[in-house]
Amino acid sequence: MPNIVVLIKQVPDTWSERKLTDGDYTLDREAADAILDEINERAVEEALLIKEAQGGEVTVLAMGPERATEAIRKALSMGADKAIHIKDDAIKGSDSIQTAYVLAAALGQIEGIELVIAGNEATDGRVGAVPAIVAEYLGLPQLTHLRKLTVDGDRVTGERETDEGVFKLEATLPAIVSVNEKINEPRFPSFKGIMAAKKKEVQTFTLADLGVDPETVGVANAGTQVTGVTPKPPRTAGEKIVDEGEGGQQIATYLVGQKII
Repeated sequence: MPNIVVLIKQVPDTWSERKLTDGDYTLDREAADAILDEINERAVEEALLIKEAQGGEVTVLAMGPERATEAIRKALSMGADKAIHIKDDAIKGSDSIQTAYVLAAALGQIEGIELVIAGNEATDGRVGAVPAIVAEYLGLPQLTHLRKLTVDGDRVTGERETDEGVFKLEATLPAIVSVNEKINEPRFPSFKGIMAAKKKEVQTFTLADLGVDPETVGVANAGTQVTGVTPKPPRTAGEKIVDEGEGGQQIATYLVGQKII
């Protein structure tokens, strides 16, 4: 009966207008609707499927501001048993390595973890490396970018699809895996699940609780720095070519001018 932790994240809605804040160029989380990242819904779904087949417990772990509670409740309403929320103002603007370090510290506080499931990449950053970095910090095997996941006793196996073909991976538990959009179709929370989520335990950790020095995280201590941004230019009308016998040549000339060919 595996005890599973799912890493989740609240992100700006993909269909909303997203932007960076003036000054430190961190993500402006108030500028767009906030949702539980869709890939995290699939990670939660996979954990629930394993629990339904084999028993165990599903805990969701999120790092973010107070508003992230909304994403946590969504995961709990899907069927997760409890949640942990890492909430500390000093975390704002942390890069992927800092984020993974804090998540690893929190995972170290949870007893009996056998499997950690995450999405392969968040839609707000698209780094795609946090699960692997967490695995390195904890010294655990990692199976990343999986389209299929199977847990059998103390073994976990999976399939990773690339341009070169499908690779089969396997490891001994405890392990960390990340899943892609092909892994499953997440369920919709039921009314019963939504009501039950309001009563489920959400434990809050600060950096001090985790033994993490605030001087090692946050935008001021990140390994990378954004020095400026340029808004995406508005879409303009395309160039229309009327083919009067030389349309192909005109299109070729245009593509050469745009350095496409």
